[in-house]
Amino acid sequence: VTKKVKSMQMFHTPVTYAMQGDRVGICVTQFDPKLLERGLICTPESLHTIHAAIISLKKIQYFRGALQTKAKFHITVGHETVMGRVMFFSPAPADFSEEIQENVFDFEKDYLYQEEYLSKDSISSENKENGQAEVQLPRQQWALLEFEKPVTCPKLCLVIGSKLDTDIHANTCRLAFHGVLLQGMEDKNYMETFLPKLKVYKLKHKEGQVERVMDDYSVIGRSLFKKETNIQIFVGLKVKLSTGEDGVIDGGFGQSGKFKIRIPDGLKPDTKMLLSVASKKKSKAGKGDTTKEDESSKNDSVQPVTISLLFKRYVFDTQKKMIQS
Repeated sequence: VTKKVKSMQMFHTPVTYAMQGDRVGICVTQFDPKLLERGLICTPESLHTIHAAIISLKKIQYFRGALQTKAKFHITVGHETVMGRVMFFSPAPADFSEEIQENVFDFEKDYLYQEEYLSKDSISSENKENGQAEVQLPRQQWALLEFEKPVTCPKLCLVIGSKLDTDIHANTCRLAFHGVLLQGMEDKNYMETFLPKLKVYKLKHKEGQVERVMDDYSVIGRSLFKKETNIQIFVGLKVKLSTGEDGVIDGGFGQSGKFKIRIPDGLKPDTKMLLSVASKKKSKAGKGDTTKEDESSKNDSVQPVTISLLFKRYVFDTQKKMIQS
């Protein structure tokens, strides 16, 4: 409700303005005091009631454990603490070292979905398992917060995420992250009206094998799709063979999930030889002609030619389109 202030007093002294922390009596025109209940008073348009928000954030270093996407935290924002679910995302890898943008969020850019907030702890533990060197961390990370009930708060306000259900007697920090609220979503149907503007994507990687050569410019692949998959929606997507050739999915082949790949630049002679050796060994194995141990060991040494399909899919895209650069 917006009403006109007729006059204000602070301890019986007339004043012309009031701010945070002041105790003030306000005379409001055309207002029924019986309608008044405990709430918030502010300059018009400075407070917004929101159902979800995008924040830039940093993990609090004393908090133990990972910050997982889809986890629930106690979110303190404005004058309230409510439960909220988080989804973490970072810049696209090419923009990891980009300068931090203070207090703004760019909806034109692409962002990479993260299963958890990226920190030195999460990266180093993952690398130790895979035996990799240190990986660069993004300078800035964001989260989508979805509140269990709407909250009223100013723009660019402080946000604190906590695990307040942690045992208070345990010697551990309950504050998990802090950040700045960059964009609030006032429409309760924000999932349909607002989130499709947020370009957060997941990288998808599928792998299959070349079964046989059809001709110099096409091969048959398998194990990339399930039998029931509609291969038609993948037609036109680019794939790469482990031997280096680039290909395009041309369509399904038979009823068992196999598919045809067109190789625009043609198969390399080495690839054709490799695939012909592999198919000969398969046909011999089918006739039960592999009784000798040395033949079976040779058969094992022939590496299959693998097919890699890489694409990205936007998390909030209602059409679930597959995008390739």
